[in-house]
Amino acid sequence: MAVAGGKKMKKLQERVPLRRTAWMLAEFVVLFLLLALLARRATERDGGAAWRVALVCEAWFTFLWLLNMNVKWNPVRFVTYPENLAERADELLAVDMFVTTADPVLEPPLVTVNTVLSLLAVDYPDAGEKLACYVSDDGCSPVTFYALREAARFARVWVPFCRRHGVAVRAPFRYFSSTPEFGPTDHKFSEDWTFMKILWDNSKSRIGEGFPHLIYVSREKNPRHHHHYKAGAMNVLTRVSAVMTNAPIMLNVDCDMFANNPQVVLHAMCLLLGFDDEIFSGFAQVPQKFYDGLKDDPFGNQLEVIFKKLGNGVAGLQGMFYAGTGCFHRRKVIYGMTPDSIGTGREGTTGSRSSKELQFKFGSSEELKESARNIISGNLTTEPIVDISSRIEVAKEVAACYYENGTRWGQEVGWVYGSMTEDTLTGQRIHSAGWRSTMLETEPLPFLGCTPTGGPACLTQFKRWATGFFEILISQNNPIIATIFKHLQFRQCLSYLSFYVWPVRGFVELCYSLLAPYCLLTNQSFLTKASEHGLNIPLALFLTYNTYTFMEYLECGLSARAWWNNHRMQRITSASAWLLAFLTVLLKTIGLSETVFEVTLKEKSTSDGNGNNDEVDPGRFTFDASPVFIPVTALAMLNIVAITIGAWRAVFRRTEDLRGGPGISEFMSCGWLVLCFLPFVRGLIGKGSYGIPWSVKLKAGLLVAMFLFFSKRD
Repeated sequence: MAVAGGKKMKKLQERVPLRRTAWMLAEFVVLFLLLALLARRATERDGGAAWRVALVCEAWFTFLWLLNMNVKWNPVRFVTYPENLAERADELLAVDMFVTTADPVLEPPLVTVNTVLSLLAVDYPDAGEKLACYVSDDGCSPVTFYALREAARFARVWVPFCRRHGVAVRAPFRYFSSTPEFGPTDHKFSEDWTFMKILWDNSKSRIGEGFPHLIYVSREKNPRHHHHYKAGAMNVLTRVSAVMTNAPIMLNVDCDMFANNPQVVLHAMCLLLGFDDEIFSGFAQVPQKFYDGLKDDPFGNQLEVIFKKLGNGVAGLQGMFYAGTGCFHRRKVIYGMTPDSIGTGREGTTGSRSSKELQFKFGSSEELKESARNIISGNLTTEPIVDISSRIEVAKEVAACYYENGTRWGQEVGWVYGSMTEDTLTGQRIHSAGWRSTMLETEPLPFLGCTPTGGPACLTQFKRWATGFFEILISQNNPIIATIFKHLQFRQCLSYLSFYVWPVRGFVELCYSLLAPYCLLTNQSFLTKASEHGLNIPLALFLTYNTYTFMEYLECGLSARAWWNNHRMQRITSASAWLLAFLTVLLKTIGLSETVFEVTLKEKSTSDGNGNNDEVDPGRFTFDASPVFIPVTALAMLNIVAITIGAWRAVFRRTEDLRGGPGISEFMSCGWLVLCFLPFVRGLIGKGSYGIPWSVKLKAGLLVAMFLFFSKRD
């Protein structure tokens, strides 16, 4: 319990360490087997180029395992007690809520509207004065604008209804998708009755009902000024909200991520107000969870194990990464303030020199400089702006495409530019300044979003993430530099690296996956044969590692099929999205290409009702002509060819011709990869969206032919 004014205050949050002794022992067993495999490679015979490539790749895998162990070593979770906020109601901070959308086709306005309505209806004292919702429409869509106008009208009946009746799920599309608790079996009658009940309730007095502001923002863009994608949109929202409501806390969510827990803001306040020193809660990140996810996660993108195992582990270090959505930020932290400056009182800003410094950082707007001064100095006692319409012209000024010129926006202030994953980079900058962060988990879950389905959307998402990570890794924003020269802790640095090396993993895993077919084609060996001493090491490593990951999925409440789907998708993602991200950033670095921000589909497709059955099985892999499918298609073809040639040689060639050649291990490796790439094997003979386009097959076939040619030369 905290003490304030001589009175004991009930605790708002609790940091609970999670025991994992058995998991630690298992991780050491895997590490021991990796080291044993390396020792054997280094001390025994040199099997040629394949043997040396295998040594390098296996050393890389050992390094990755050490990074993985570091992340998982000290997991914690945070428990919040929102019921204890009653005695600290006067401390509750105002919150500006940001929703971002960029494409009305890929991100339908109806999805955005439901997210906005769920945010407007959250439970919070004096919501009309302390909450405001800003929607950034980077697509400048008239449809989105019209949808939000209609949503604002509906909100005036929806929000009071939700609060009076304690509605648990406040996104209308979720609320009306199930039979009301009181309702009869006739679903249509239940919906009609509910709508009439809303209208009836709101025909009564609305005394005491707080309704947050709703502000639509579509920023100015110009070809002469880079708009910096989502990071630029977030910085515009930050400036616009600063001159309008200037709340000290900012929540940002993607357009598809609705508030599933109406008390989510109260839970967040428990973390933001519950520490004796606010350095421990620079921001509070919610783990991403999804609604109506496909059974057994066939595309490996529901992130259940990542957030539970790696998320809780990172939370026990310097804090959870910023994931780009579902995050509560302190505005002063986004403004680039450090814990040291707060502690030494440097936040006071008066006089001409301070005014010049504010202009250098924040720009020329007097209103923006004044609002920044209030945030930095902690002067939060000013009266809220009742008529925000009086600030529209000022908001237009700070949203102009040229406003950031000559300022520190995108560098020291706001969301950081320079990466497709602006969220992770911004979170790293916050940690590098010395702040810590927390992870917010509640029951029911705080936010729920939709996850992409089908091959193109899933791999596009993974490619964008990997591209952003590699951009950070090879830039001046590398976390190692931040550890040496700033305040990023060493183990937190290693945690960031475990994600940033995804594209490098793609390249290394490609090299390793080519070894088995290469050996079958050239009558060589890179693995221990069944007749030789030492086969037990790679076999034990294979079984132990897969058992370890399998048990992780079972502990998270997932099925064996979910484990296999995620294992398979990791192999596919590594050889496609991660590999292309690696090549894309390299080409950008040498000036031959530019990275492009690709928006992913935020709504599941359904049958069009015209006999098109492409979406009958939403869990089945779909394809298009994107280059992302070429590497895995080529690998699937190559392994089938290699197994065929290797088997023919084993059956029809003389025994003396097979000495020193491949053994059962190489055949098993190729077979395992074919099994992992089975969706692509089926795609080779599939039709419609379930079949790989001929353009992809031809390009993949050309790559296989080139590999066969160079293998024959060797």
